[in-house]
Amino acid sequence: MSLDKTVASAAEAVADIPDGSLLAVGGFGLSGNPIQLIEALKDQGAKDLTIVSNNCGVDGWGLGILLGAGRISKMVSSYVGENKEFARQYLDGELEVELVPQGTLAEKLRAGGAGIPAFYTRSGVGTQVADGGLPMRYHSDGTVAKASPPKDIRSFTMGQTGEKEYALEESIVSDFALVHASMADRHGNLVFNKATRQFAPPAAMSATLCIAQVERIVEPGEIDPDQVHLPGVYVHRIVEVGPDIEKPIEKRTVRKAPAGTEGEETR
Repeated sequence: MSLDKTVASAAEAVADIPDGSLLAVGGFGLSGNPIQLIEALKDQGAKDLTIVSNNCGVDGWGLGILLGAGRISKMVSSYVGENKEFARQYLDGELEVELVPQGTLAEKLRAGGAGIPAFYTRSGVGTQVADGGLPMRYHSDGTVAKASPPKDIRSFTMGQTGEKEYALEESIVSDFALVHASMADRHGNLVFNKATRQFAPPAAMSATLCIAQVERIVEPGEIDPDQVHLPGVYVHRIVEVGPDIEKPIEKRTVRKAPAGTEGEETR
């Protein structure tokens, strides 16, 4: 692998992603969505994709672009509540959905990147997450076509907490990862911004081939090693997209301006 991991365009970066791929995609809500890579993948035409991501964007933005184009066959997610087309496809039996607790999802990705095939967690114990029965796919008539299977449950004693039950979760190793970072050097060392660090690093770690869109590329040595959030060993391709990309707000909440400040918006 060349030490210079830059590619000329988002289209070039995703050109070899085939139909049926398993993709881990960074993003937390609409923060840190690799939108240029997502749009390039839509134009590229890959279909029947399984996507692992915290959420599926919103209608017409983020992963909602691929969903609306009918390119996603399965989502593995924590939160799916802001996308009407997602709900329609799921309830009409067009989309398979595997719901995973948020922290568990991040750990499944991180563990996959660390070479850990499975782990036990308390999250989900005593619910359908562990017991099975969550609808993953519906028939068109609304009956359940596929439900989640039960997980292996074992008891462990940790510290002074006493014996408790834990559910076995298998790790995720994805074929490709798509992530957004604020800065990278040509060797692929990445720096993320705030909430983007929630899922982008573990998504990148999980992948056989990681593609990062970055706002700025610098030369090797310009990033303080102490500031690197993800080492370049996990990153295979980087494409510079610039800082002036669309960064929508998922829900803009405002309150009424205090007396005497009419005309000023207070957030």
